[in-house]
Amino acid sequence: MSRFLHTRYAGLETYTPGEQPRDKQYIKLNTNESPYPPSPEVLAALGPGEVADLRLYSDPEGAGLREKLAGLYGVTPGQVFLSNGSDDILNFAFMAFGEKGAVFPSLTYSFYPVFANLHQVPYETVPLREDFSVDVAGLSGKGKLTVLANPNAPTGLALPLDQVEALVASNPGHVVVVDEAYVDFGAASAAALLGRYENLLVVMTYSKSRSMAGARLGFALGSRELIADLERLKYATNPYNVNRLTLRLGEAAVDSDPYFRANARRIMATRDKTARALREMGFRLPDSQANFLFVTHPRIDGARLYQKCRERGILIRHFSDPAIAQYNRVTIGAEEEMETFLTMVRDILREEGL
Repeated sequence: MSRFLHTRYAGLETYTPGEQPRDKQYIKLNTNESPYPPSPEVLAALGPGEVADLRLYSDPEGAGLREKLAGLYGVTPGQVFLSNGSDDILNFAFMAFGEKGAVFPSLTYSFYPVFANLHQVPYETVPLREDFSVDVAGLSGKGKLTVLANPNAPTGLALPLDQVEALVASNPGHVVVVDEAYVDFGAASAAALLGRYENLLVVMTYSKSRSMAGARLGFALGSRELIADLERLKYATNPYNVNRLTLRLGEAAVDSDPYFRANARRIMATRDKTARALREMGFRLPDSQANFLFVTHPRIDGARLYQKCRERGILIRHFSDPAIAQYNRVTIGAEEEMETFLTMVRDILREEGL
């Protein structure tokens, strides 16, 4: 840290991304990426003409992509906001709507407290229930920006739509952000509620089910007024926040939506098969509706399991938070990757005498 950094940021605790090691080849089950490539339409979308046009700025409105997403989700283009990944939207949400403070679950996406601290938004957290489910009553009616990851991370548990609606309805004077990064793996989207609640902002990403984590593309759906608020901040900071190539790829992905839906179903089937196998080995895990599992074993330390997997060339995600230090988050890879993972875990348990 230099002596020039604003004192406001000197003590800022930052978000820790998942490992992206370069020391050897790993099976990466640690960052919730898709095991499948983008659709053939996406792969074919860029030609020499599109690359040559990189000399030109991108469309700051992203009009073509907004229109396609609006058609896909049954809203108007004015209800769609585009961003450089969904984290960009969450950043803007804390900046725009956090004046009276924020509230979110105590165990959830770890970027939320980072954004709150960055923008000096006071926040409170509500503990999860004993079974890791979100305490809707505890979050309700707080009179401040409310942020819900649904399905939640890192647990993978999702609230049914009626409980999400109850949370939105309980906070009519403030924005409720529903972060749906993993919604395509079995949960119900709150986008169905948009016509009834002007305070609802639904945030989605291309990084998971659409196999485009490296493209950095996210979008939000909400009332025209909420989207206009986000646009105001975008045009005050970075109006060309999505590049030309990503906009084109995003359109091609919408055009091939059935491909991604089919891949999501494949991942869900592999997830459920993997969960059954882990339970047979004695692991405990919530019923995930995301593209990962949150697992613990009563007889092997969580950090030790992580390290043993890493030594064998498979990365999973371990968290240092004492509340979940005995757990690991395991991304669902392709079928053969998960078979390799399960074989390796059986070997580790055998070596440990379990």
